[in-house]
Amino acid sequence: MANTRQSLKRARRDQKRRVRNRQHLSKMKTYIRNLRKLVLEGKLEEATEYLPKVVSIIQHTASKGVIHKNEASRRVSRAYKIFNSLKARKGDSLSQN
Repeated sequence: MANTRQSLKRARRDQKRRVRNRQHLSKMKTYIRNLRKLVLEGKLEEATEYLPKVVSIIQHTASKGVIHKNEASRRVSRAYKIFNSLKARKGDSLSQN
């Protein structure tokens, strides 16, 4: 346990930040998970509307300092990659008909 007043304050502050950071991380991961679910189900229209929300949440999480800006960039890139794979599949099925 902390001994000095400074370390006690730091422990209290870190606890508050931990809770706040976990909320941001959880929200971000939920949005990414929902995007993947839409892609797996093949719902192109819903995924198209949902992708900007996912990107916004990821960038917001990075702006708060919860994740590094490079991690945010990587996650956005992967989200677009997932989405583009769905678009490619839908395009292939349309051209075959």
